[in-house]
Formats: sequence, structure tokens, C-alpha cells
Amino acid sequence: MNIYADRISSLRALMRSRDWDAVILTGSDPHGSEYPAERYKQIRWLTGFTGEAADLVVTADHAGLWTDTRYFIQANKQLAGTGVELHKTRIPEQVLIPEWLAQYFSDNVEPVLALDGASTPACMAQEITAAFDPSGNRPIIVSAPDFLGLLWKDRPSVPQTPVITVDPGEPRSSKLQMLRDFYREKGCDGILLSSLDEIAWTLNVRASDIEYNPLVISYLLVTEDNASWFVLKEPVEDPDTERSFAELAADGVNLEAYDGLEEFLASSGGMRLYVDDSSLNYQLEKTLESSGVSLVRGATPVRHAKAVKNEVEVEGMRQAHIRDGVAMVRFLCWLDKCMRADRQLSEWDASVKLRELRSQGALYQGESFETISAFGPGAALPHYVTPQTDAPLLEPRGLYLCDSGGQYLDGTTDITRTVPLGECSELEKEDYTLVLKGHIDLAMATFPEGTPGCRIDALARGPLWKARRNFGHGTGHGVGWFLGVHEGPQDIRQNLNPVPLEPGMIVSDEPGIYREGMHGVRHENLLLCVERGANEFGRWLGFEPLTLCPFDTSILTPGLLDREEMEWLDAYHARVLETLSPLLDEETASWLQGKCRKIANFAL
Repeated sequence: MNIYADRISSLRALMRSRDWDAVILTGSDPHGSEYPAERYKQIRWLTGFTGEAADLVVTADHAGLWTDTRYFIQANKQLAGTGVELHKTRIPEQVLIPEWLAQYFSDNVEPVLALDGASTPACMAQEITAAFDPSGNRPIIVSAPDFLGLLWKDRPSVPQTPVITVDPGEPRSSKLQMLRDFYREKGCDGILLSSLDEIAWTLNVRASDIEYNPLVISYLLVTEDNASWFVLKEPVEDPDTERSFAELAADGVNLEAYDGLEEFLASSGGMRLYVDDSSLNYQLEKTLESSGVSLVRGATPVRHAKAVKNEVEVEGMRQAHIRDGVAMVRFLCWLDKCMRADRQLSEWDASVKLRELRSQGALYQGESFETISAFGPGAALPHYVTPQTDAPLLEPRGLYLCDSGGQYLDGTTDITRTVPLGECSELEKEDYTLVLKGHIDLAMATFPEGTPGCRIDALARGPLWKARRNFGHGTGHGVGWFLGVHEGPQDIRQNLNPVPLEPGMIVSDEPGIYREGMHGVRHENLLLCVERGANEFGRWLGFEPLTLCPFDTSILTPGLLDREEMEWLDAYHARVLETLSPLLDEETASWLQGKCRKIANFAL
């Protein structure tokens, strides 16, 4: 039997022993994280699906995995033979988990639904209950934290890695005061932060508890007299951590045991507490309510505050992107030479080389996500996982896509470049050019103050739509300052997110095209939202590219770029050349000069 089918069979035996009609697992952790630590990758362990966004429902006769358009091809391959059915999300006919459960159990008066309450957001449990007919069947929701540990015998423990402090230009004392001012306005006695990036931003701390994410698994409770950080899992023996903890203590931050939060709040005397139930887990919500704690729910002020970068953070991001640009240019030059010399390289070899070159840059702390190094059909998977063994070889033809990023002490980067490795088909050239056209059109955007990203998403898609082409993922996401490579509340996508773009916010610009079994194209820069002046019609905003790396112009399709787009590309390449050339060796600088040659003054 398939190992994953066997694990699901063992889960069903556990369900029968406890009279559970269904179990629901999320791909998250107790803090609502997009990228969980190894301990919380329960869906991967149970089904073999390695995508970053998925939820799972298992009943007596059905196992279903819900994921979005980025992972459909991957899910079909990885779920084969497991008995798990793919349920597609972000499509017009989607049926999400709450509605599916209500339909599935329409004849069951009180179905027993078991959640891993520690890793299920409180808001999801509310949505499941709300989906059932209030005048008919009502689900019995059971919180069973970490129940999969009964089957997952070698499950990793909660990590505790060295903690450092950072200086982003605003002291933690002022951030804590902001929180106190906020919860007072809401009529509360305190605020509980569960989201790990919000805690890291507030306390100016970083660690490596989650791969690629400089975060500390913890909770932060801020009240009038105390800031209690529930972070300790094991005895602290690291000198950097000891110094960091001493600095925090000097600023009035009390260090507490990570698993002591529930007991701490149980004796709080019925306080009124502000929480964000998108990151507060269901188990903790039930504990707080049973302890007499009154909950006021909503987004915390940290989400917006950390999205708008201050001058120190903006300058740090600029400097980090210069060093990252040097690494990327050295990598692309190396790749070009290898292909011209007929050197045998695999997708994995290329990703290892890029990591090596990034690591040579100052202040480098690691990759910001798992590098996507994909040739040909692999690039048609938006979130392709590059295999370490038996990785496909790069061939002197077609398109190679590399989506990667770095974590630096002064910023976070995320860049995608698609490059020709040799002769390309006319379809590859046309797709490549249309995606670049969409990328440039968004980068050139000027828009009025108060405009949300969903209102300008069509700028990147317009050239593709005219050619009856599209892509399923969002066009842009927010990026943190030495934090998560994905952050909100702003984004650029078709979903109707009302959050306006503001000066100081950073978003990605990454349209694409994916043809299953053939090729994929994506071009990505990070953009800083900046002011573009004011007149009688109001204030105007636009974008400044932070990413510095050339786009390959050798396979552009003649006539698809207009004069303004070509002039933007020439100006961008001139900036790349001027900024990076002095930092490169002579051979690489010469290569870069060739890649940055002007295109606006000659016929393509």
C-alpha cells in the first residue's frame, strides 16, 4: 500500500476509536503562519503533498485536499495513489471546506468534527459552524491539539534557535507604546499577538525557528504594566540569545515559558483582551473564553505599521538589493558561460551555485524561500520544488526560470528571472515578451492616493488578456524588512482587497504564463511605492524598482513592446549597469554591459 494511504488508514482507525466523523487539518501552525516549522507540516507527513498552502479533510469514506491554482499540477502528481482527492480553490466553481462539510453532513444531525485546535485559526472554526443550517444540523467541534502525534512517532519538537536583536530605526519601546495606545482606544486591558512576524517586528528580534523565515515561535502579551514574551522552550545557552534577552529585559519585556500562556491567562481575573482571530488558534480561544477572558477581535495595528517601511528600512532594502543584484548577475553570467561551454548542469546544481554566490555578500543570513530552479516543463509549475537527486538537466535550448531570494540583516529580496538557454520557439518568445510587457506596464503605473492593489492588477494582465492568456496566482505580494518574503495587508491581485497602497510599502511585480508540460515564464522585481507629486486632482503615487538585475532581451518578439515600454526597459538597464558594474569583476561587468544594451533605438 502507498505509505500515505496507509497513514490515512491509520488516521481513520483513530477516528473510529474516538467517534469522530471527520478531522480537519490545516497547513499552518499555532500562530497562523504561512510557512510552518517542520513539526507542523502535518499535511505533508500525512499525504506527501509538499505545497505551502493546503487544508485537509478526512472522513470515513473521503479524503480531500484543498489548495489553489498555484499547486493543481503538483497536487495531482503528488496525491496519485494516496486516495486523497484534490479540491480546487480560487476558481469560480470552488466549494470551500465549510460549505463542503455542511453539504457532506446534511443528513447528520450532530456530526463530530475534530480539529487540531492548536493549528486551526479560530476564524476557521467559526466559518465551519456558520456554514451549517442553524435550524437543522449543528456540528459538534472537538479541539484535539496535536492529535496526529499519536501516529507521527518521530515528530519534530518545537524549535528554539538563537535570538538576535535588530535596529530598524524605531525602538521597541515606541512600538509597545503604540500597542498600548491602540488597545486603550478599543476599551481593552491588553493585546495578545500570536502572529510571529508581528511579534518579531514589535520586539525587534529575529531567529531561525522556521526555515527561510527569521522568526521566533512565541506569543506576546502586552498590558498596562507588562510586556510578557512567552518564548522559552529549553534552557538558554547561546551567548547571542543571552545578550538579546538581557536587552529585552532592560526594556521591560518579561521572558516566560512558551507553553505557559494558557495558565497565565487563566489567572488573569477576567481581563478584556484584544486578539486577531486570523492568527489566534482555536484551542487558545476556547481556553481564554472558559477562563472568563472577554475577547475583542480584529486586525492588530502591527500589520499596517510594519508594511509601511521607515527611512532606515527603505535604505536597508535598497542596499540589500544591490548586493543581491551582484549575486544574481554573477550567477546569470556563470550560467551563460556554462551553457556556451556545453557544461552539464542540473536544476539543483544551478540553485546550489546561486546560494553560494549570495552567501558571499555582506550581511547575508540565508535564503528567503526555497529556490525554484526550473527548466522547461518544471517551470510550468508556479511553485516547483527542485529535486536534489536526479534533478533534470539544463539543455542548450528553451527557457530556464529561477525564482529566489535572500535574507540580509538589512532587508529581504525576492526575484525571478526567466532566461533563454539556447534556441527558443516562437511561442516561447511571444510568451516571454508578453509577460515582460505586463511587468513593465505595472512598474510604470501612476495612480491616485487611496488606490488598492486590486485596482491596478489588470495593468500586468492586460497584455496577456489581449492575447487570451492568463495566470492563476496573484501579481504582487508585500515583502517584509528582514522578515517574511510574503506579508500583508497590501497586495496586487484580482481579489477585492480594499487596503490602499501607500508610500513606503513594498510589493512584488510578477506576472507569468504557464503551459503544462512545455514551459513557464515569470518576471519579478520588488517595487517600492513612492510619491509622484500632487495637483488639483490629488496626490499621485507610483513605483521605484528595488531589484537590480537585467532582463534578457535577446528573444523579445518584435513589435510587442511599444516605445514607452522600451524606454522604461532601457532606463532600468542603465540604472542596473551604473549601480552594479563598479562592484563586479571585469569579465562579469563586460557581460552585464552586453545584457543592458539599449533596445529603443533599433528595430527589434
